[in-house]
Amino acid sequence: MRLLEPGAVLPTRANEGDAGLDLAAAEPALLGPGERASIGTGIAVAIPAGHAGLVLPRSGLALRHGISMVNAPGLIDSGYRGEIRVLLLNTDREYQFEIGPGDRIAQLLVVPFVAARPLEAAALGGSDRGAAGFGSSGVA
Repeated sequence: MRLLEPGAVLPTRANEGDAGLDLAAAEPALLGPGERASIGTGIAVAIPAGHAGLVLPRSGLALRHGISMVNAPGLIDSGYRGEIRVLLLNTDREYQFEIGPGDRIAQLLVVPFVAARPLEAAALGGSDRGAAGFGSSGVA
């Protein structure tokens, strides 16, 4: 990882064994009700080949302040070397949310992936689910 500006901090895990690394803001921001913003972390990473970085929302911010991510999860490919930016959304209808440098705003999870190649098929094999879509498995 590379720090891109003086106020940037390296991602850390809150607890040993945590999967996600906490990403902190490197700049202040004020999100009004319903507003979204791109918040810089001031860091760049080199994700290993065969892996991807997933930028995920923080559950505590969502629960206490209604702060989520517009594009959750954000995807960082292994070839990207630019600044990690977090696209935050204030879902609260009444209150603004202030972000200061050093505030934890998201999590980074590095995961392996399979580089599958799309192949066209004349037909697909059957399954118990079939073509049933979103919500098809019932309630609870």
